Amino acid sequence: MKTTILSLITILFSIIQLNAQILNKEILKEGKTPYLLGKIDKNGLESENYTTWFTKNHEAYKPNTSITSDISLELKTYSITVFMGTWCGDSKREVPKLYKVLEACDFPMEQLTVVAVSRQADMYKQSPQHEEVGLNIHRVPTVIFYKNDKEVNRIVEHPVETFEEDIKNIITKNDYKSNYHIVTTVDNLLKKKGAKGLKKKSKKLLKDLKGKAKNMYELNTYARILYGTDRVNEAIEVYTLNTKLFPEQPRAYMSLANTLGISGQKEKAIKVLEEAIETFPDNKDLKKNLETIKSN
Repeated sequence: MKTTILSLITILFSIIQLNAQILNKEILKEGKTPYLLGKIDKNGLESENYTTWFTKNHEAYKPNTSITSDISLELKTYSITVFMGTWCGDSKREVPKLYKVLEACDFPMEQLTVVAVSRQADMYKQSPQHEEVGLNIHRVPTVIFYKNDKEVNRIVEHPVETFEEDIKNIITKNDYKSNYHIVTTVDNLLKKKGAKGLKKKSKKLLKDLKGKAKNMYELNTYARILYGTDRVNEAIEVYTLNTKLFPEQPRAYMSLANTLGISGQKEKAIKVLEEAIETFPDNKDLKKNLETIKSN
């Protein structure tokens, strides 16, 4: 019996040690800027390679104390998950501010989960344990608010107003619409109807979304995430939609063509680029892209 108990204690201790090792894991490669990967906390952000930007932006931000006092009690009934990149300019700017606001609210840090995602092409905006799966993490930082284990709303990349004001809206009237809301619309449709459903609804989407997307990179980045997580057909449909939303942008056609090309649909890729060149006959990038695809 004592042996069994001792074995269980040893296993438990090993698990605790493993979790401790995983927290604030740093990726160090010769000639490359270090970055954190996986679950992290404030200690990791205040460590040697990150403290310069974290401490500077944390100390510089002055929360609106009248709002933090107002939201403090209710906010404690929520849990928060943050996806960020220690390599990402937006994350460097915004996450220290968020910490400052949460501290001003006396938010319980055990209810905060922070996940640092990768910048590598084969793991772009993903974490080793894939906490991001199913959560539509296409921009960082993304701050998700949960109540009773259900997502209530999120702040994407940066607040619409300030963290204090955005959080107050989310935990009170909650008519808050985050940045890149167009991506949320498309993502919800894909979850319900898949790539075929998106293609079928594309005309209505074009009508609904025309003028609401700030630029082609909103959906372009999202499609890149879809492709990187093996949702190839969905990525192609999103890239296709983007060429219709932004027909004046040559890069939208190149993104679609490149994805078709590396997905084994070379003839379709060539057709996309040839049609784009008819519209933009002087565009050297389109012509170079076409030559590359034809030669592969």
